[in-house]
Amino acid sequence: MSFQAYLDTIEDKTGLTPRQLLEIAQQKGFADASVKAGAILDWLKEDYGLGRGHGMALVHVIKQGPDIGMKHVGATGAHSDESDVLWLDGQATKPAS
Repeated sequence: MSFQAYLDTIEDKTGLTPRQLLEIAQQKGFADASVKAGAILDWLKEDYGLGRGHGMALVHVIKQGPDIGMKHVGATGAHSDESDVLWLDGQATKPAS
């Protein structure tokens, strides 16, 4: 599953865009550098029923923003992403590729 596909699935499961979840995380103080991934994962599991894999995709966005490395961009296979910047504003507004 690509990084973007994880975020799209999170939106399907929660009804919230990645950007909305990012804003909630920021309001709760989870974006602070001192907050560990485990605390964010616990919150995402408790409030939204997300497992570790999907949760870690959001941890990345919360802690590091939407930029991802070029490692899988344009690659073939299950982990291929179209861009090195993740789309956070929801599937309905995502530009066609």
